[in-house]
Amino acid sequence: MLNPLIIAIQFLTRLPIAAPTVYDESDVGKSLLYYPIVGLIIGVILSLSYTLLHNYIEGGLLAAVLLSLWVLITGALHLDGLADSADAWVGGMGDRQKTMDIMKDPRCGPMAVVVICLTLILKFTALEQILAMQHSQILLLAPVLGRTAIIALFLSTDYVRPGGLGEHLFTALPRHTAKQVVAAVLIIVFFFDYGLWLIVASGLCFFVLRMLMLKRLQGTTGDTAGAMVEVVELGALVTMAACL
Repeated sequence: MLNPLIIAIQFLTRLPIAAPTVYDESDVGKSLLYYPIVGLIIGVILSLSYTLLHNYIEGGLLAAVLLSLWVLITGALHLDGLADSADAWVGGMGDRQKTMDIMKDPRCGPMAVVVICLTLILKFTALEQILAMQHSQILLLAPVLGRTAIIALFLSTDYVRPGGLGEHLFTALPRHTAKQVVAAVLIIVFFFDYGLWLIVASGLCFFVLRMLMLKRLQGTTGDTAGAMVEVVELGALVTMAACL
C-alpha cells in the first residue's frame, strides 16, 4: 500500500518524502488510485494554512498567499501541462503530429503565458470571493476533484504518447478499483455544500476537454492530463464562487 501512495505523493507534489527504494510497474499503476488522497493532502495543507492565517490577513492577500502555496506544493506541475497544451493547440493548427511535437518543446510561447495568467487570475478572484464568505471547504474539494479527473481520464481515454510514466500508469492501472475510487469521491463530494454543482461543473470541464483531446490527438498525454487538473480545479472554484 505505501509504495503506490509514496509514488503518487512524490510525483504530484514537491513535499519532502523519500522515494521507495524498490517498486515495480504495478506499484506505478496503483499509484493512480491514490491521486485523490494526494489531492486531499494538498487540501488539508491549504485548509490548515487558511485556519492559521485568516485571523491575521484577509481579502486578496489571503487568497494570493494560499494560491501561491497551492502552486508551490505542486511545483506548478499541472500548470506546465496546461501551458504546453495551450501552445500545442494553437501552434498545432489542427494537425495531430504537430500538436504532439509542440507539447514536447520545453519552451513557452505567448499562448502558454496568456493561459497561465488567465487561469491564475480566475483562481485568485474566485478564491478571494469564496474565502470572504468563509466557505473554505473548496480548499479541500478542488484539489481532490482535479486529481480524480486524471483517474477518470485514464479510464476512458487512450494514452497516445509511447514510453514514459504516463504509459505505465495507463497500462498498469487497476481499472475496476479505479472506477470504485472515482465513484466514492463523487459520492463524498455530493454531501458537501454545493457538492452537486461542483460535480456537474467538474464533469462538464472533463467532458469538454476530453472531447477536444479525442478530436485532436485521439487520446491523452501527460500534458493534457495536467491541463485537465487545472481546468477542473478552476471550474470547481468558479462554480463555488458563483453559488455563494
